[in-house]
Amino acid sequence: MLGLISNYISHSSAITIIVLALLSVYFILLFWIFLYKFFDLKEMIAREENALEFIIARGFNPNVDSKLCKCINDAIRSKELLNACEISIVKDASKGVSWLSIISSTSPFIGLFGTVIGILESFAKFSGKSKVAFGEIAPAISEALVATAAGIFVAIFAYTFHQIIVRKIYELNILLKAESDIIVTKG
Repeated sequence: MLGLISNYISHSSAITIIVLALLSVYFILLFWIFLYKFFDLKEMIAREENALEFIIARGFNPNVDSKLCKCINDAIRSKELLNACEISIVKDASKGVSWLSIISSTSPFIGLFGTVIGILESFAKFSGKSKVAFGEIAPAISEALVATAAGIFVAIFAYTFHQIIVRKIYELNILLKAESDIIVTKG
């Protein structure tokens, strides 16, 4: 396997190597963002679930371990202030998520760019020959298609991770709205 990879890299153009390196950076960045946001949101959701249970059972307490409860003070608990706090918390929770979307949408195009350059280089290599057998063209084209496959591979993970994180942010938002409604209702 390692020999196959080194053989591919040694026969690839500089553009193809740059494209694959960029997609590799995307892939590493993608997993880092996902893992960081996933566990951060998981912890925030657990904290807000506990706070919601506490507020339902005992009412508002500014000492509850909740970002929403810490955002408002005991004297002023208006619906508008709670809404502003919710928006602020969700905004903070969603920082960095747009990068998953960017990676998801751009990686196939980066891979396609590498493929197009690879195919153009293959045609340039065969341009001096009057007859070229399919056996000569097929390996060159298949090597060029690796960049598109890599781009699509990265995009699949990016899109999936983006959807998972967006769902977690939605769960957090629902919990914050429930807390806010109960705080206002129990006044």
